[in-house]
Amino acid sequence: MRFLRRWKTRILLFFAVVGPGFITANVDNDANGIFTYSQAGTEFGHQLLWTLIPVTLALIVVQEISARMGAVTGKGLSDLIREEFGFRITFFMMIGILLINFGNVVGEFAGIAGSLELFGVSRYASVPICAVIVWLIVVKGQYKSVEKIFLVASFFYVTYIFAGVFAHPAWKEALVATLKPPPLEAFRQPGYLYMAIGVVGTTIAPWMQFYLQSSIVEKGVTRRQYKASEIDVISGCIFTDVVAWFIIVACAATLYVHGHYNIRDAADAAQALRPLAGDYAYILFALGLFNASLFAASILPLSTAYTVCEGLGFESGVGRKFAEAPVFYWLYTILIAAGAGAILLPNLPLVKIMILSQVINGIAIPPVLIFMLLLVNKKELMGDFVNSRWYDVTAWGTTVVMTLLTIAYIWTQLAAPS
Repeated sequence: MRFLRRWKTRILLFFAVVGPGFITANVDNDANGIFTYSQAGTEFGHQLLWTLIPVTLALIVVQEISARMGAVTGKGLSDLIREEFGFRITFFMMIGILLINFGNVVGEFAGIAGSLELFGVSRYASVPICAVIVWLIVVKGQYKSVEKIFLVASFFYVTYIFAGVFAHPAWKEALVATLKPPPLEAFRQPGYLYMAIGVVGTTIAPWMQFYLQSSIVEKGVTRRQYKASEIDVISGCIFTDVVAWFIIVACAATLYVHGHYNIRDAADAAQALRPLAGDYAYILFALGLFNASLFAASILPLSTAYTVCEGLGFESGVGRKFAEAPVFYWLYTILIAAGAGAILLPNLPLVKIMILSQVINGIAIPPVLIFMLLLVNKKELMGDFVNSRWYDVTAWGTTVVMTLLTIAYIWTQLAAPS
């Protein structure tokens, strides 16, 4: 009985703190990410599946560091960077994050438009309506109600797992490719390196670290509740990359096998799946894209507003009213309006914006990780919660690998014949 009571207490504590980690990880599978994974499976088949295991481990470590810093210090990442490294560095980082995230927000509204156009709904109706819905959810909601909506949206990603099953993949080949990297010749392809950076960039994006830490702080998670929050982070990271695996496998089993090596966006991937995998896979893929796009269109502007306001010293938080945090809510509003408005412009190169934003995410990861590692290892800041040696090795290894991948990609682009 004592054993059962102990586990009951742990389960209740977990559900008390679940949210920030699971939500943050799953928003990572947004319209931009789904397109990147779809393109990876369409263009290279199973050749990029091997990246998901090391990326998942790295994601768990990076997200855990963010959650731990939030629980121990009670401050967001932007706040800590400003306090420890000065306003000037923080200001330029905020400008960079703002630009990167705006490209991502445009991609989310492109996902909303594309997914509902598959069901015959014009973007001139769907995008404005969804923009208003996204705005109302955050501006008019309280933190707990907003979090519950986001958690429901997170679990809806299971549609991609079902879509992957309906695609009838080659299970054995996919599992082998997950455990075994491709031959070295693959890495010499400029397109392969570009997509590898994109896959890592969309799986470990800079905005995630800022949003997760801010959410931990706003939820009120402390060092006493941290262990339960750690489970929230780990389960979210594993679930999001299982979903990514099924997206790649579904496209590899259908589009790649049948020679459809190029898709314009995630909606195009869903459309192309229909004659090859059937109506069920098509509908599930399209519905999953809509859910992911609407979900991320709420979170990414919110993450940006948290990051910029904390970094520049303005009040922020979903728990505050508009009048209490006007800069926070106005920035959120402007990002949604501008992102939605961009989709309604003619001749906008959406595909280039979506893929490029993921690659820039990959390029921006190293400097963000460096700041995080310097902060989390400050004894006077973290006390006994500084990084262990294993965490330091993994996190610094991720930073080095992303830097090398970026350099390799730039080199292949410069060396390529014009």
